[in-house]
Amino acid sequence: MSKGLFIAFEGVDGSGTTTQAKTLASTLVERGHSVVLTREPGGTPVAERIRQLVLDPELKELTYRTELLLFAASRAQHVEELIIPSLAAGKIVVCDRFTASTLAYQAYGRSLDTALVEQVNSFAVGGCHPDITIFLRLSIEEAQQRRQQRASVSDRMEEAGERLQALVANGYNEIARARPDVSLVIDARPGPDEIAGKILESLTKRWPVLKTGSIQKNV
Repeated sequence: MSKGLFIAFEGVDGSGTTTQAKTLASTLVERGHSVVLTREPGGTPVAERIRQLVLDPELKELTYRTELLLFAASRAQHVEELIIPSLAAGKIVVCDRFTASTLAYQAYGRSLDTALVEQVNSFAVGGCHPDITIFLRLSIEEAQQRRQQRASVSDRMEEAGERLQALVANGYNEIARARPDVSLVIDARPGPDEIAGKILESLTKRWPVLKTGSIQKNV
């Protein structure tokens, strides 16, 4: 069992997971905590190479099963090389997406068997799960508007269209509803600062030590 704290962010593309993960990590560092900010797919050199492959918009022929296994391969490397050692060292790991993304996108979005996706996830993480997953809830329409305002090129998942995003949004709702003890649902419609404030308030209520000092979970 780890001594650190593992926080994951989830949401449809455009909901602000990257922004909020960065903001939370920065705030916790300012408060004196040792924080590792990472992302999925990716987070380590090997995992980032896999990210480039699985999100490449040119790979139109990539099958859904291949997609699932590539995400899992990236995660397995990420967990073993970065997340587990960081948690064992007592650090706070803030991750932009984790296993809930695979369940939402590949099971709910791609219609792969849910039990199979969960089994693949379980194999990839080896018992390493977030202490809390923060779900940023935003309508598909508003998320699309935000994506259109970004200067970056769309990846494979974003280019799959609004139907996929709608299925994924429903998936996230179901996942959060099924796991209330380790889920935090946040309205992502307000401005970034207001959202960040609500997240921090909720987390410090759950773990008062996050107000200042170092994190040390009971094991």
